[in-house]
Amino acid sequence: MTATRFDLSGLKVGMISLGCNKNRVDSEIALGLMKDAGCEFTGDAAEADILMVNTCGFIAPAKEESIEAILEMARYKEEGRCRLLVVTGCLAQRYEKDLLQEIPEIDLLLGVNQYEKLPEMAADVLKNQLRKSACEDDLTFFEHDRVLTTPPYTAYIRTGEGCSNRCTFCAIPLIRGGYRSRPEKDILTEIETLAAQGVKEFILVAQDTTRFGTDWQEHTALPELMQKAAAIPGVEWLRVLYCYPDETDERLLDVIAQTPNVCKYLDLPIQHISDPVLKRMHRRGTSADIRRCITQARQRGLTLRTSIIVGFPGETEEQFEELLEFLKEAQFDRLGAFAYSPEEDTPAARLPDQIPEEIKQQRLDRLMSLQAEISLERNQARVGQVEKVLVTAIGEDGTMLGRSHREAPETDGEILFTLPQGASVPEIGSFVSVRLTQADTYDLMGEML
Repeated sequence: MTATRFDLSGLKVGMISLGCNKNRVDSEIALGLMKDAGCEFTGDAAEADILMVNTCGFIAPAKEESIEAILEMARYKEEGRCRLLVVTGCLAQRYEKDLLQEIPEIDLLLGVNQYEKLPEMAADVLKNQLRKSACEDDLTFFEHDRVLTTPPYTAYIRTGEGCSNRCTFCAIPLIRGGYRSRPEKDILTEIETLAAQGVKEFILVAQDTTRFGTDWQEHTALPELMQKAAAIPGVEWLRVLYCYPDETDERLLDVIAQTPNVCKYLDLPIQHISDPVLKRMHRRGTSADIRRCITQARQRGLTLRTSIIVGFPGETEEQFEELLEFLKEAQFDRLGAFAYSPEEDTPAARLPDQIPEEIKQQRLDRLMSLQAEISLERNQARVGQVEKVLVTAIGEDGTMLGRSHREAPETDGEILFTLPQGASVPEIGSFVSVRLTQADTYDLMGEML
C-alpha cells in the first residue's frame, strides 16, 4: 500500500458517510488516501477546506438524505472555508450527469470504483478550478490503509464487492456490478494489521457474504475464511453479516457455533416466506431453504437476525398473514422491516399489482407490533444469564453501556449495566462479565460481576 504522490498538505477534510457499512469502508479508504496526501481531518464542516459526501442510492429515502447532505455541505462554500466539494458513492455512480447538472456546487464527483483517483483529481481541481468526474466501471479491488470511523475496537472487513443475485427490487447490481470475491490474502492481511493496532471485533460484510469464494469453487468458501480469520492473534470477536439461506450450509453454521471467538450470531436476510412472493422477488432459494437454515441455526444455539419487505407488488393479504404466522414460528431475536419502495430501472417497479402506500404501512405496523412482542419475550428469556460484554460507553449517570455477542453494532439493542460498589470503571473497548437482571423490548439491563 503505497502513499500517494499528490501533496494536499495542510488542507482540512470533513467527511459525511451515508448508507451501509460497505459504504463506510469506502469512506475509510478515501480518508486513508487523503491522509497519505497530507490532509488533516475535522468534524467541523465550517473549518474544512475539502468536504466529502459519500452517498447512498439504495432506496428513495436514502437518495433524498444524500441530496440533502450534499446541499447542506454546499453552503460551506459560501459560509465556511470549503474550496472543494467532493461527492462519491452509489448516488454519484448512478446519477453522475444529473448531479453535475442539478448541483453546480459539486467540484469533483467519483463513483464507487474510483477512489484511487481521489488525491490526484482533488489536487487537479484545486489547481485548475475545473469540475471533474470519474464514474467508469472498474471491477478490480483497490487496497489501501483505512482511517477507521468506527470506535477503535471495532472494524468492518469487506469480503466482496457487487452482487449477482439480481433481486427484482434491488438496484445494487446496477450500481456496483456483479459479485466478485476480494482476494483472501488481502482480507487476512487487513485483519492482521488492524488487530495489531488494537481492533478486537471484526465484522465481515459484503452484499452477500455467503458468495465468498464462489468465483473459484462451487460452494461458499466463507467457512474456511472465517476459520483463518479467527485464528489471527488479537481477534477476540469475529462476526459475519448478510448470509443468504441457500448458501448457509452446515459447514458455515458449525464454524459459527464451534469456534470460540466467532459470535454465535446469524444475520439471514430472508425478505419474505411466501414462495410466490420470493419468486417474484427473484430470491435465491425457497421457503424450505429458509426453514431448514433456521432449524439448523436454532439447534446450534445461534442468535438470529433477519430483514423483511412488506407490501411487495402482488403480495396478497393471505401471503402477508403467512409471513406473520412464520415469524411467530421462527421467533427471530432481531428483525428489521421495510415497506417496499419501487426503485428506478428495477424489474419490480414495473410489476403489476403495486400495493397502495396505506396498506404497506398498515402491514409494516402490524408486523413490527408482533416482532416487538417476540423481541421482548426473547430478551426476557436471557434474564439471569451471565454474558461476556464489550464495553462501549459510559452514560451520564455512570451506567455503563455494552454489547454481547448477541448484539451487532448500530442495528441491535444495548446492555446497560451497573458496577458493584467500589469496583473500578472498566475501559471502553474492554470485555467484562455481566449478569442480566432486566429486559425490555430491545435493550437489557444488568450488573457487572
